[in-house]
Amino acid sequence: MTVQLGVLKVVALMLLAGGVVSACEKDQSDTTAIPQMAEADSGHGKALMQSYGCGSCHTVPGIAGATGLVGPPLTQFARRVYVAGMLRNTPDNLMNWLKDPQAIVPGNAMPNLGVTPRDARDMAAYLYTIR
Repeated sequence: MTVQLGVLKVVALMLLAGGVVSACEKDQSDTTAIPQMAEADSGHGKALMQSYGCGSCHTVPGIAGATGLVGPPLTQFARRVYVAGMLRNTPDNLMNWLKDPQAIVPGNAMPNLGVTPRDARDMAAYLYTIR
């Protein structure tokens, strides 16, 4: 009888864990659509990523020499659920992060580079092409 209860507990835990994993997978798949960003230029955003030196800290697909290891790699960025580990990955949140990361998470490793609102919009548009 005790063995049967132990088996039932293991089965229940496995089912619960499966539900948690599938919920995470669903959440992940909900972010796979590229956000529509009015008046954004992803091509210009790609050039800006290079000119702001993003690749000195991040690995950035499509940017020559962008193999930095200080910040997280930006591979599959459009599929991510969060920006900076705490902000929902939305265009507005991403643009705010790019403009002033220190205002969002004071003391984090990403410096405030003086990214303008227009540049942040174009950089975000480029990041959302990285699938």
